[in-house]
Amino acid sequence: MEAQREILSLDDVKLLVNTFYGKIREDDLLSPIFNKRIEDRWPEHLQKMYNFWQTLLLDEHTYHGRPFPPHANMPVKHEHFERWKALFNETVDELFNGEKAEEAKSRAYNIAKMFEIKVAHFQGNRGAIM
Repeated sequence: MEAQREILSLDDVKLLVNTFYGKIREDDLLSPIFNKRIEDRWPEHLQKMYNFWQTLLLDEHTYHGRPFPPHANMPVKHEHFERWKALFNETVDELFNGEKAEEAKSRAYNIAKMFEIKVAHFQGNRGAIM
């Protein structure tokens, strides 16, 4: 495992994303959902995640899109979001420290919270994406 450092560059974002999704792909609860949805498109998914986190953490605007719609009809519940947050925080804490690391965890928490609410609403209403 690499020594802790601050998140300062795209290489740092890639390390975070690759390590985190490596855990997701091995997790008993999350891997079946992610692997079924993404199938063999992991390189494309990871590139989107690099761009997403690069935009959020480094203020380098490389992500264009709407992150929620692809998640709207995923078969996920509260326990999936809790596990996702735990793995994300674990990954950040293992690899990084500093202000951007704390920001990453805070943003991930808020994203998961918002997605959980929206997914529950979408599943309950079978309606249009919020």
